[in-house]
Amino acid sequence: DQEGKKIRKAFIPVNDLFLSADYSQIELRLLAHISGSKELQDAFINGQDIHKKVAADIFGVEEKDVSKEMRSTAKAVIFGIVYGISGFGLGENLSINAKEAKTFIDKYLELYPGVKKYMDNIVKEAYEKGYVKTLFDRKRNIDELKSKVYQVRSAGERIALNTPIQGTSADIIKMAMVKIDREFTKLNIKSKMILQVHDELIFDIKLAEKEQVESIVKDIMENIVSLSVPLKASADYGTDWYETK
Repeated sequence: DQEGKKIRKAFIPVNDLFLSADYSQIELRLLAHISGSKELQDAFINGQDIHKKVAADIFGVEEKDVSKEMRSTAKAVIFGIVYGISGFGLGENLSINAKEAKTFIDKYLELYPGVKKYMDNIVKEAYEKGYVKTLFDRKRNIDELKSKVYQVRSAGERIALNTPIQGTSADIIKMAMVKIDREFTKLNIKSKMILQVHDELIFDIKLAEKEQVESIVKDIMENIVSLSVPLKASADYGTDWYETK
């Protein structure tokens, strides 16, 4: 929360500035790629606001008529789908009843059949093989699927749904980190990569290298892999960690 984030003010650079480089909606972009959903892929390729587009589709209105509340609902539905959320769980998140929340989920899956097909297939495959893999063949065994307890199996199904997406996201940022480090060494750059937080990298940079470092970092992060949709990274600066966001 906002109070907790103030702790970031305690972190200051050894050099001149912090650079925060952040992947934009990488898990949703991976969902579009892995599921093969043409509708989602087209939205990212055309640079649309994915939450606004989904809101317009779910509520049956024009994008220009999407309210802030509609967009927030769509965002919760989209991320909920990625994490295998139930109607009950989504209802709690949105402070609405479970039946209404399930209607949103069902509508989304009806509008984006590629996502529904992916979800069904990956869970089926996990039950058959006992594991799932990321795009780069990193394996996650899911012993929970063997349990006789429904709640444990359900947790296993959520792991099966999410691992190829979240795991691939983790793979991609690690690959980018390795390449950035090599590039910094090759060019004798004095700025340092110091921290990874989920889909964000933090750099302690020298002012004289600001433009060069940003260019290298964004280029590598956005082009480290080739997907059916573009990867996007944004950059923010600050004299402490709190300022970078």
